Amino acid sequence: MSMTCQTAARSCVRSLRMQTPRTCLAQVQRRRWASSEATVSNPKISGIVDQISQLTLLETADLVASLKTRLNIPDMPMGGFGGGGAAPAVAAPVVEEEAAPAQQEKTLFNLKLDSFEASAKPKIIKEIKSMLGLSLVDSKKFVESAPKMMKEGVPKEEAEKIVAALKGLGGVVVME
Repeated sequence: MSMTCQTAARSCVRSLRMQTPRTCLAQVQRRRWASSEATVSNPKISGIVDQISQLTLLETADLVASLKTRLNIPDMPMGGFGGGGAAPAVAAPVVEEEAAPAQQEKTLFNLKLDSFEASAKPKIIKEIKSMLGLSLVDSKKFVESAPKMMKEGVPKEEAEKIVAALKGLGGVVVME
């Protein structure tokens, strides 16, 4: 009496279906969706939830704002379609803050590799590799993608040394 695997599987499934009562499955599904039992165990929490559920939308917004201030929770921008309008409002004060230090003497500079002589490309790649700590392949890609920002927030003395070194090799570096 040889049975195929498919026939044996069908007979096993039939026997399991007959042994497992349908009520067991219904009980599992009811337990899964009965999450309100967890909140009922603590009357203080259930009272707060009941009060919050009765608030209007404006009252809920006020509640959230007051909780953020009391608990020192910072406002976090939420990603989405509406986020585009808020970015320019935030960017305007930053420009004003940057304008004030511009009147003072600059101490930190951004270095940008503008261009280089074609014959000096291997020397520039080696120098970029040693300055930025990149691999040879990454430094080659970096040099070939010029003009590109090399370093940001570099002190004046160090920036002048880097500019002089790369100019000596045939590169053009701009201090911004």
